[in-house]
Amino acid sequence: MRAVRFHRHGGPEVLQLEEVAVPEPTAGQVLIEAEAIGANAIDAVLRRGGSPWDRPLPGTLTGDVVGRIVKLGPDTPPGVAVGQRVSALTVDAFADYTVADATFLATIPDDADAAEASMMSLTAPLALRVLESGHIPAGGTVLIQSAAGTIGHLATQLARFYDPKTIIGTASSAKKLDFIRELGAEPVDLSDPDWPAKVRALAPDGVDAVLDAVGGTVFDQGLELVKPLGRMVSYGAITTEVPAVPALGLQLRIVTGVSLYGWQQARPDEARADIAEVVRRWQSGDLRPIVHATHPLTDVARIHETLDARENLGRLIAVP
Repeated sequence: MRAVRFHRHGGPEVLQLEEVAVPEPTAGQVLIEAEAIGANAIDAVLRRGGSPWDRPLPGTLTGDVVGRIVKLGPDTPPGVAVGQRVSALTVDAFADYTVADATFLATIPDDADAAEASMMSLTAPLALRVLESGHIPAGGTVLIQSAAGTIGHLATQLARFYDPKTIIGTASSAKKLDFIRELGAEPVDLSDPDWPAKVRALAPDGVDAVLDAVGGTVFDQGLELVKPLGRMVSYGAITTEVPAVPALGLQLRIVTGVSLYGWQQARPDEARADIAEVVRRWQSGDLRPIVHATHPLTDVARIHETLDARENLGRLIAVP
């Protein structure tokens, strides 16, 4: 089968489509034949190298694969069957076939769009969990950093169900700011050095929750915008600048971190409930996953060019 590998760090040109053996599912795993593969921004960081999370080479690309189960490993959970259409987060996603943990599969209806469905296994459940961790009160204010991205655009939509007074979304281009506005949020230009003042104009008393996957200076500035007893929720650091929070500087603010993998390990039943909930909202029309562009698997470098340029509105998809 074909699978994407990179043998050195660098630009999108280091990505190669190679012939490798079809993987065998081990205990608790399933083998999936891919229909659509959703790209994650963190993989562009890992491909470039020099981050705190670099992995041994040759590298693979993570992602959310939608397809049908073609083989079961030993000890798969009840209700998982060959022929079932699912979405799953995998560590070697950009391939014709991939293995995935059978415990946290999202069941996908046969008539559902595969590209949209790719957001049901990681990005939408993570968006929901980050919002839950923010404890947004009715009538409150939430600030969503990178609100036009794969996770951000879903969090912006899901935030409506917490009945906030104001949803603020940041981005760094006019096209993305328009996109955020269309999603129902107040857009703020993150490339403006004075962006915190724009947020304060919308929320003079501070915000109840900030959802941040940027890190670095943006995290520090966002923390200053949180009102007393409000929450800063960190779920990544795309700048590779991992936040460091001085305890004496919290000023009654609560800082918490969210990892989907950690949540699955700590609360597996609730993690599965999150998956079922976002699928339900998607199928009912309450959640509208946006696909920015779809490319053949052979053009994976084009996907990473868009990730590097940070141009995508919603998700980028590869099709084998």
